[in-house]
Amino acid sequence: IGAISAIAVLYRRRLLESARDLVRRSAGPGRVNLWILLVVAAIPAAVVGLALDDWIETKLFHPITVATTLLLGGIALLALEKWAGNRPPDERGQGLDEMSIRQAIGIGLFQCLALIPGTSRSGATIAGGLLLGMNRVAAAEFSFLVGLPVLYGACLLKLVGDSERFFGPLLVDFLIGCAVSFVTAYVVVGPFVRYLQRHTFRPFGYYRIVAGLLLFGLVALDWL
Repeated sequence: IGAISAIAVLYRRRLLESARDLVRRSAGPGRVNLWILLVVAAIPAAVVGLALDDWIETKLFHPITVATTLLLGGIALLALEKWAGNRPPDERGQGLDEMSIRQAIGIGLFQCLALIPGTSRSGATIAGGLLLGMNRVAAAEFSFLVGLPVLYGACLLKLVGDSERFFGPLLVDFLIGCAVSFVTAYVVVGPFVRYLQRHTFRPFGYYRIVAGLLLFGLVALDWL
C-alpha cells in the first residue's frame, strides 16, 4: 500500500485532472478518460482474484511455480522487446493519451496473470501494453496507475479480513513497511520512467531468467 500511495502522489495532477474531466464529461476529442481506462483494466483481475484466491493460495504457492513464471516471464519480455524494436519508426507505440477501451481490457486480462505466484504484476501489464501497441513509457506508466484500484482493493480486503493482526501486534511492522515502500517507490519511479525513454526492458528480462534458473537450482539441490 505504501508503494501504490507513492504512485498516487507522483501522478496526482494527472489523476485529479482526469477526475475533473470525468465530472465535466470532457475527456477531449478521440480520448477516453484515464479513470475509465483504469477501472476497466482493473475489473478482470478483481473478478478472477475474488473467485480463485483460495485455490491459488493452496495449489500454486510452490517454488517450482515461482521459478517457472520467472523464467517464462523473462523470455516473454525479451521476445516482446525484439518484436517492438522491429516495428517501423512510425509504429513504435501509442502514448497514454491515445489509449482505447480495447487496450485497457487487454491489459486487464494480462494483469490476471499476476495472480500466479512469481508473475510480476507490472511485468505482466507492461508486456500486455507493448503487445497491444503502446510505447514503453506509456505501458510502464499505465502499469503503475492501474495498480491503484487493484492494489488498494486487495489491501482493503486483507485489512478487513485480518484486521486483528494488522491493527494488533503487526501494526508497527505494517506501518514501517508502508513507509519504506512509499519512499522507495517515490524515489525510483521517476528515474525508471526517464530510463525507459532511452532504454529497453531487456535487462529486466535477463534478470528474471537468471532468477528463475537460480531458483530451479535451489529446488534441485533441495535447499528450498
